[in-house]
Amino acid sequence: MNFASDNSGPTHPRVWEALTRADQGYAMPYGNDPLSVSVADRLRALFDVPDAAVVLAATGTAANALALACLCPPWGRIYCHRQAHIEEDEGGAPEFFIGGGKLTLMDGAHGRFTAETLSRAIAETPNGIHSVPPAIVSLSNLSEAGTLWPLAEIAEVVGIAHRAGMAVHLDGARLSNAMAAGGYTPAELMRTGLDAVVFGGTKNGLPGVEAVILRDGAKQQELERRRKRGGHLFSKHRYLAAQMDAYLTHDLWRELAGAANDAAARLASAIGTDALIHPVEGNQIFCRLSRAAHQRLHAAGAQYYLIPEAPLEGDAHQLLGARLVCNWATTQDQIDAFSALL
Repeated sequence: MNFASDNSGPTHPRVWEALTRADQGYAMPYGNDPLSVSVADRLRALFDVPDAAVVLAATGTAANALALACLCPPWGRIYCHRQAHIEEDEGGAPEFFIGGGKLTLMDGAHGRFTAETLSRAIAETPNGIHSVPPAIVSLSNLSEAGTLWPLAEIAEVVGIAHRAGMAVHLDGARLSNAMAAGGYTPAELMRTGLDAVVFGGTKNGLPGVEAVILRDGAKQQELERRRKRGGHLFSKHRYLAAQMDAYLTHDLWRELAGAANDAAARLASAIGTDALIHPVEGNQIFCRLSRAAHQRLHAAGAQYYLIPEAPLEGDAHQLLGARLVCNWATTQDQIDAFSALL
């Protein structure tokens, strides 16, 4: 019953097969091998951005930080949700890679801000040389509350940002889950006008690779130089490329994300709507259960996070929040075992 994180899940066998094939013989390093070149072109085709700048990185933090650094000057301001990963979970990496930058945090229900909230935040930003000017809007899809951004709402945010002279970055650590849930394609996503997208694989059945896609192909050299300077250029790059190649083949990314989303829907149904904190629109569940239920679950070996952290000792009837995450390999047996202890 491991629902701690989709990072806890295993690698899909087809990915290991791809890595084994890539491990035969010799290949030029640092992304100069044929597979790395092919994967970059496949990503451009999938997202329908033929001139885009594309690189692979091994972590989502590096991918987000590299993308933002290419779009935001050291004196720029980034607008994001208060619970955004770049704010709460990346140890200041975006600001470090940017060489400055300032995050302006916005509130919003279920992990998403509204177009109105963004417009107001921009309008309330002071003008002049003594303030930090607007540069980027960053959104997460799925959000940190597990909710989905519909295409129309992404397009609305992009329109507001572009009219204000800003670029838009999408943290897509769980983008596959979002696209599977929303029923849209990578090409349809890019038609909203997004300037930078991180296409994550690590949380969806890969050992560790994320793609950074910048619409402006003129940023290719800068993106590569920032990756090298930041210590994220793999010498044996073919092993990153092999993972992503398998991910793209026969839309494995969508298959795995769909399986994780379906498992979460079944688990959420067992938990019950009344216990949910946020709508379950992908592979994450946020809920409130009694301390007694948490005690039973933990005693039986269930793994997940209490949100916020709380002691298991105390009033048995008190409701405590929790986050449960399903992955492509989550089984019905795991769900049934968890449900039986509620």
